Amino acid sequence: MKLEIKDLHVSVSGKEILKGISLEVNSGEKHVIMGPNGSGKSTLAKAIMGHPKFTVTSGEMLVDGKSINSLATDKRARLGLFLQFQDPVEIDGVGFISFLRAAKESIDGKAVGMKDFMKDMRGNISSLKLGDEFIGRSLNQGFSGGEKKKAEVLQMAMLKPGIAILDEPDSGLDIDAIKVVAENINKIADSTKPGLLIITHHTRILGYMKPDFVHVMVDGRIVANGGSELSDRLEKEGYNSYISKGSETSR
Repeated sequence: MKLEIKDLHVSVSGKEILKGISLEVNSGEKHVIMGPNGSGKSTLAKAIMGHPKFTVTSGEMLVDGKSINSLATDKRARLGLFLQFQDPVEIDGVGFISFLRAAKESIDGKAVGMKDFMKDMRGNISSLKLGDEFIGRSLNQGFSGGEKKKAEVLQMAMLKPGIAILDEPDSGLDIDAIKVVAENINKIADSTKPGLLIITHHTRILGYMKPDFVHVMVDGRIVANGGSELSDRLEKEGYNSYISKGSETSR
């Protein structure tokens, strides 16, 4: 599967946030987007998934060569796109298991047998170090920050997307939880080979998962590209030189 972003411009309430993003993510690749707060990283994630608040003013998003600009979010999900939210919402009264099974049936286009579904679910719950009581809870209701992030990774493991966008999967996690989340993302990457687009501020999670490509985003633009060595440089030097570069590009 291939996701292509071509010269994408996105506005929110009339203000331009993304100012010409071009990017290509293929199955089996690990891409990381890093950058300071307010650079447009989460806007890109939500625009790819078709959030109605974000207006594409020009440019194109394609999946396997076909434009998705006009597609509703559910249709993008059926094509194989997945978004792990930075701050998942709590929905009282909607069982986590019921929600996830319905989502899988909608994406797969067929009924899902409960026996096999629960076997897969329990295996992933154990791998993510979540207790069995997790099965009976409402969607994100009363979850800790770490549980919410692990629940999003659990959804990715069960839905098996072709392209997964992970919006700050490490934020709010302690050192042990970051390791568990990273190991499970690696496990999914090894087994089903999705293309990964990981958005983060920090390099902590990258200590457990080596990216193929690193992109630096500043002020709605990608101002640098490289491999894992670029994330190492950012850890040592910070974003200041790239912020200056972004400002020069904006002139």
